[in-house]
Amino acid sequence: MEYVKFGNTGMDVSKICLGTMGFGDADKWIHKWVLDEAKSRDVIKKALDLGINFFDTANIYSYGESEKIVGRALKDFSNRDDIVLATKVHQTMREGRPNSGGLSRKEILAEIDHSLKRLETDYVDVYIIHRFDQFTPIEETMGALHDVVKSGKARYIGASAMYAWQFQKAQRVAEQNGFTKFVSMQNHYNLIYREEEREMIPFCKDEKIALTPYSPLASGRLTRDISETTARSKTDTIQSSKYDGMIESDKAVIERVANLANEYAVTRDQLALAWLLNKPEITAPIIGAQKITHLERAVSALDLQLTNGDMSFLEELYLPHPVVGALSNQQ
Repeated sequence: MEYVKFGNTGMDVSKICLGTMGFGDADKWIHKWVLDEAKSRDVIKKALDLGINFFDTANIYSYGESEKIVGRALKDFSNRDDIVLATKVHQTMREGRPNSGGLSRKEILAEIDHSLKRLETDYVDVYIIHRFDQFTPIEETMGALHDVVKSGKARYIGASAMYAWQFQKAQRVAEQNGFTKFVSMQNHYNLIYREEEREMIPFCKDEKIALTPYSPLASGRLTRDISETTARSKTDTIQSSKYDGMIESDKAVIERVANLANEYAVTRDQLALAWLLNKPEITAPIIGAQKITHLERAVSALDLQLTNGDMSFLEELYLPHPVVGALSNQQ
């Protein structure tokens, strides 16, 4: 396993991060393909054995069940000081109730305590805002996050999918008020969704902010032919909303992934992930492994060195896509 500094910090993270949205309780969550606790623990244990020390979850995943599973497994299988653990806040945890969801001071200070209890830990290494909250003053949000860090409940703070101007505004407000600034951006980025290259990625690169893209395999779209389906693809409405609209133009990119994977005698997921890993500005893609083999192939992608010609071959047929992920109601 390779380890790198987490943006402009002294913390070391594995070049592969295990995302845990796929661990939880199908009866409590919109995704019916999630793994139960026993199967989830097997994947977490294998990740640790492979040298992965970076784990990403969120309060909303199976409405807290993911955090519980991750917390118990890491407590049983690892030393807390060796682990980099991230969770998120923003999404509504109690449907139809006031003061549930968003990034108010009340919500942040309540949800960090709920997350820590479920994770069975005194602190998280990175506390991430899951989306931007347009209904709460950013000064209030950044002040509350600063207090979370100063209380010792989080070591660093990060952000996820939003517009670059929103991220820049939050950083400016933090700087002006002496608040803790974000050290990472978890953005939506893969071979068939590259809108982040316009503003967010250049900004993060310039500011030395860690980039930990989610959906690096486009929810599986980059791992198979468009005509093939899986249990997830048949039921994952969020996947459909993200990618169905550009399916015709994406076909050409997906075919190039298949062609180059054949040339290198690797699987498509390895090739698509290697494209991200070969970009120096990327810190650690977040891998949503559902099987041991998914993890093993992800780690092996670290050894796949692509040429400049390979990178251009994979990128040149991309067409602009509608923005997905930056809006507060999108996953």
